[in-house]
Amino acid sequence: MTTSDAGADRAPAPLTPSAPAGRPPVAGLLLAAGGGRRLGGRPKALLEYRGRPLVENAARVLRDGGCGPVHVVLGAAAGEVRARAELSGYAVTENPDWQAGMGTSLRAGLAALAGSGAGAVLVSLVDQPGIGAAAVARLVAAYEAGADLAAAAYEGRRGHPVLFGAAHWAGVAAGARGDRGARGLSRGARRRAHARRMRRRGRAVRHRHPGRPRQTRHGLRRPGQ
Repeated sequence: MTTSDAGADRAPAPLTPSAPAGRPPVAGLLLAAGGGRRLGGRPKALLEYRGRPLVENAARVLRDGGCGPVHVVLGAAAGEVRARAELSGYAVTENPDWQAGMGTSLRAGLAALAGSGAGAVLVSLVDQPGIGAAAVARLVAAYEAGADLAAAAYEGRRGHPVLFGAAHWAGVAAGARGDRGARGLSRGARRRAHARRMRRRGRAVRHRHPGRPRQTRHGLRRPGQ
């Protein structure tokens, strides 16, 4: 696993959004390592979306929604993604074990955030372009209001993005195994956020369902098409 500042040679990192007094900022964690087996074997990060690599849009959504710092985990064709995508201002982590499943990328991202000073992490997936900055901002607002576990809800079902306070990171990383990483994360968030809501603080954020993109959905195209 290697970590670097993608914008070190090109542009300064954006300022970290301010959190209320006593509340550290929310870091964004974008899981973008997938090889896209169902999409012709092209890396998901490089699928074309509105004329640019999909990873650019997903990272920008986290930043515009109020996350900072924003970390991007790459895996499949990481060198090509770095060369083709504009990731200035984001921290990039390469996960050499990405083929072992999404859980490895989640663990790599959380490890990269150690010592960042973030009070929570908001985890998002690169292959959901229907998720916009408004959904991210609502989760950040839930954290600012006191929640340390929150998940977006679509048509009554909770999914990504999800937010975990820093106190939960070790447990989340320990439970992230194989390809169940993100799905298990969502189920855990649903159970724990519900318990928090029943007590005092758990938050479910409702937003239009983003759907799971296929080759032709949400304007996605394979590179070169």
